[in-house]
Amino acid sequence: MSRWRVRTGYLLGALALVLAVPPTRLSISIGLPVAFLGEALRIWASGHIDKTESLATGGPYAHSRNPLYLGSLLIGLGLAAALGVRVAIVIAAYFIVFYPAVMREEAGFLGRRFREEYARWASEVPMFIPRPAPSGPRVTRFAWRRVQRNLEWRTVAAVLAAALLMAWSVFHNG
Repeated sequence: MSRWRVRTGYLLGALALVLAVPPTRLSISIGLPVAFLGEALRIWASGHIDKTESLATGGPYAHSRNPLYLGSLLIGLGLAAALGVRVAIVIAAYFIVFYPAVMREEAGFLGRRFREEYARWASEVPMFIPRPAPSGPRVTRFAWRRVQRNLEWRTVAAVLAAALLMAWSVFHNG
């Protein structure tokens, strides 16, 4: 399921652009802050994770076991708010189809790879909806080198490109 998630995301992103209604100043002022918040969460999470090498438990991983996906959901909600209900339907379908299965798949992998450490962390930190107060071992610390290694610049570039296109559309079309 994981390998299809990214490929399908690109295709549905293109479909969302076709289905999008022209944004307004109001829709942008509502949607972009949510999308930027999602990207900020993804950057924070990317700075804590060394994929498959160690278990990320600090920073946002002390609130949710899947902050990268939560950040992606916020980006999707922000874009949906800015671009209309048809885009919201595409984004909702994508998340409903892929994310629960991918999170279960990753939980299984991490449970096998980091056994006791994962079991303790998973017993204290919710899978998706974040808890307000941090919990669990909180071992990892943020590092920009991880953000770079995890190629988070691609998501930053996509969010910024979407924001610039929406702003251009609003100001160009009046």
